[in-house]
Amino acid sequence: MGLFSSRKKEALITQIPADVIGSVSAPARVAVPDAVIDTELSRQAEEAVVVEREEHAFAVESAAAPAPEPEAALTAAPAPEPEDPDLYGPIGADGKLRTYRDKLPVTRVAGQTKVVCVLNQKGGVGKSTTAINLSAVLGDMGRQVLLVDLDPQGNSTSGLGIPKRLIQKSTYDVLLNNKDGDPRYLEQVIIPDVVKGVDVVPATLDLASAELELVMEFSRESRLKNALGAYLGRYDYMIIDCPPSLGLLTVNALVAADKILTPIQCEFYALEGLTKLLETKDRVKKTINPRLDMLGIVMTMYSRTNLADQVVEEVRKHFGNLVFDTVIPRNVKISEAPSFGLPVTQHAPNSKGAQAYVALAKEVIARG
Repeated sequence: MGLFSSRKKEALITQIPADVIGSVSAPARVAVPDAVIDTELSRQAEEAVVVEREEHAFAVESAAAPAPEPEAALTAAPAPEPEDPDLYGPIGADGKLRTYRDKLPVTRVAGQTKVVCVLNQKGGVGKSTTAINLSAVLGDMGRQVLLVDLDPQGNSTSGLGIPKRLIQKSTYDVLLNNKDGDPRYLEQVIIPDVVKGVDVVPATLDLASAELELVMEFSRESRLKNALGAYLGRYDYMIIDCPPSLGLLTVNALVAADKILTPIQCEFYALEGLTKLLETKDRVKKTINPRLDMLGIVMTMYSRTNLADQVVEEVRKHFGNLVFDTVIPRNVKISEAPSFGLPVTQHAPNSKGAQAYVALAKEVIARG
């Protein structure tokens, strides 16, 4: 009879493959020989045993294997913490101006310092505005910047919210009161982290008398260069805001600088005096500072008028690639920002003026 009873055989007959049973009709299936049925049942029993062994082996392996690491949660990265506004600003928690000892740690190497003087002997062309906002944007881009206010009007100082009544030492002291030639004297004057990445050497009206006092001083044209020398390598950029003249203060800036950035207003008198400025630059380059060169010319206070377009076209025709592609527009937000003691990029970051200075900073970096 075989391994299974006849009852089991009848129950499993319908599971026999068609190629074994053939094309017999349903009544004829009962007549299938017992030997064929026994053979098929034996094959199925052997397959069942194999499957049982494989399942047992898999269970043993799973028990021995370490538990898989849980999948990382598919959640968005947390937003970066906003920077503490108290980290920056000219005044510390004690109500006094910050000192160089309060400077935040610098987490990157500055590399070779580029010294740029912002210069045009014509006033009202946006020198201080350009010095402030270019410095601020470079600081936002991760650069370390030292902004030196060499203009007795002190617009770069007040434009960044530094109260002049609290200033104990200024650029006047840097030029005239470092009697011992201390190379670290500048640390007594620097106000650190006025805005992100920007330290300031402030100016007061005392600087107005420096022109006369320097006349009788030894190495009078190199005073600023000597003061900045010990800090080369600590900053990526030193930006010098020059007075609207070609006197000894400006000569000090030209001797200390590597490059000249000249703002030109988009108006009829824009080119007046520029020839004289370039002559002074060439004279300083030949006699005192051979590395001095032009960084570029930036058009400022641009408005959509035929006159402004003609001035821009004329300047580009004369100076070619020396003129930056970026044109700074006449923008009310740029004019408002100094009254808040802020660069325009913080006062109104989405304004056309702020965007223009961001573009200018990128060009300055690209030009090296």
